[in-house]
Amino acid sequence: MKAMTIKQYGKTIPLELTDLPIPDMGEQDVLVEIHAASINPIDFKIRDGKVKMLLNYKMPLVLGNDFSGKVIQTGSKVSKFHIGDEVYGRPRKNRIGSFAEYLSVHEEDVALKPENLSFEEAASLPLVGLTTWQAYHEILQLKPDQKILIHAGAGGVGTFAIQLAKEMGAFVATTASEKGFDLVSSLGADRVINYKEEQFEEILNEYDAVFDTLGGDSLNRSFRILKPHGKIVSVSAVPNRRFAVENNLGFIKRLLFSVVSRNIRALEKKFKVDYHFLFMKPSGEQLTKIKHLVEKGSIRPVIDRVYSIEEAQEAVQYVETGRAKGKVVIQVKKPK
Repeated sequence: MKAMTIKQYGKTIPLELTDLPIPDMGEQDVLVEIHAASINPIDFKIRDGKVKMLLNYKMPLVLGNDFSGKVIQTGSKVSKFHIGDEVYGRPRKNRIGSFAEYLSVHEEDVALKPENLSFEEAASLPLVGLTTWQAYHEILQLKPDQKILIHAGAGGVGTFAIQLAKEMGAFVATTASEKGFDLVSSLGADRVINYKEEQFEEILNEYDAVFDTLGGDSLNRSFRILKPHGKIVSVSAVPNRRFAVENNLGFIKRLLFSVVSRNIRALEKKFKVDYHFLFMKPSGEQLTKIKHLVEKGSIRPVIDRVYSIEEAQEAVQYVETGRAKGKVVIQVKKPK
């Protein structure tokens, strides 16, 4: 099969088109013919070696963390899917590789794709959808009429996050450049802050939650806008000791994460705010709930560009510029 791989970690390491065997299957796996995959920041973080503390892969490595496609084979104990089913999903972290013609995935990590979406549209949703779902339902426990700030609302996660927050009845503020104003407003944002001209912490106050997709200075300033006992969830900053404990990581990683997150711990204490780092988990059950929201019109995919699999390197470089509005998708199988 054709696949886009890297041979080693490194920011300058290019994706190369490679011929590889079709992945082996377990008894609870489905073999999916990939039609489309989407690019997410985790792809180039993995390439750069930035998540080796949590995930260390063997080379050559096929990148790609979500997909849509058709089931072409099922394991002997698979009960949820049949050959020919159109599905979408996010594979387990040790089984990534959707920038390829085929992928073997555990059936628990897959769902039937929304019937009203193309494969390209469906492929744009799994990672950002699951990330947001888990941030809102499992960590922030977002409730109607609560106020949430979503950073980078025109980005891949942000476009989904705005829509789900509005579906849940929250008041949504978001940051965007002037070029992204119309987009985030069309998705339901109640307050849009031009991050190039305004300081959000000087405008917002008494918020219940922050969904951070940027890390760094934006995260640090976010503590100032929250009520006491408000919550921040980040997918871009550093893990802390709480994350290590919740994920049953060993003593060394607990100690290390305590050290690297000491600045965040100080901000938690100063502002009486709870900080959580989110490393999303695959879930076919949650994707099914997202499917229903898409089919009833509460969530719509936002796609910036579609590239062929041969153009995956160019697509990754475009996402790294930070200019994409919504998701960038790789078309693996061209429609007939």
